[in-house]
Amino acid sequence: MSQLNQVELQNLRHLIGAHDTACQKLQAYAEQATDPEIKQFFQNGAQDAMKTKQQLLGFLK
Repeated sequence: MSQLNQVELQNLRHLIGAHDTACQKLQAYAEQATDPEIKQFFQNGAQDAMKTKQQLLGFLK
């Protein structure tokens, strides 16, 4: 894989941060949810956001 330029690196950092924020918010929403289906919905979203964040972090290696 070729080296990332500065713009690509900045965009990647932005995307990683956005997915990290989404994961944290979705986890907080899941903790507050009382309906089991809503809770599961938020938990699934948090897991997806974390998975995507990890995939994006792989581009930094």
